[in-house]
Amino acid sequence: MLFTTTERYLTRISREDLRNRLVGNHLKIHDLDFEVVEKGHKLKIVPHAEEAEDIKTLPITDVELRPTGDVTEVVVTSKIRKLDLGGPQLIILFCLFLVGASTVLFMVGRERMEIYAMLSISTLVFSVFWVRMQRGYFDYVRKIRDHVRRTGFCA
Repeated sequence: MLFTTTERYLTRISREDLRNRLVGNHLKIHDLDFEVVEKGHKLKIVPHAEEAEDIKTLPITDVELRPTGDVTEVVVTSKIRKLDLGGPQLIILFCLFLVGASTVLFMVGRERMEIYAMLSISTLVFSVFWVRMQRGYFDYVRKIRDHVRRTGFCA
């Protein structure tokens, strides 16, 4: 999906040693606590958003450790929480609706100012949305990914 990112790294640290380094860690990003927990054969990095007062779009990150010979492959997959997915989807659908409506009006031959106004509004709304996502959700993803990379001394 649009808000899912996957990164792969290689490290010479063993799977068990890397798992022991990560499990139980807490990292603080923008005054929000994230905890690394073990769930099955994966590690999960989950936010503690109980104390958050404002609305935030937060990621849940899976860290999979795969031993391959003398190196360990680290696969970090971040995805948006299902609870937070509704707002971004509505904004994207609204922008797509405006683009679709302006395309239909262009085909029908309506006034150009209406078409340009709808396209401008759609572009403005999507641009503000994307900048906010880069400063919020994707910033969390980048900082979590960097924490895993630093912990495992990944190349």
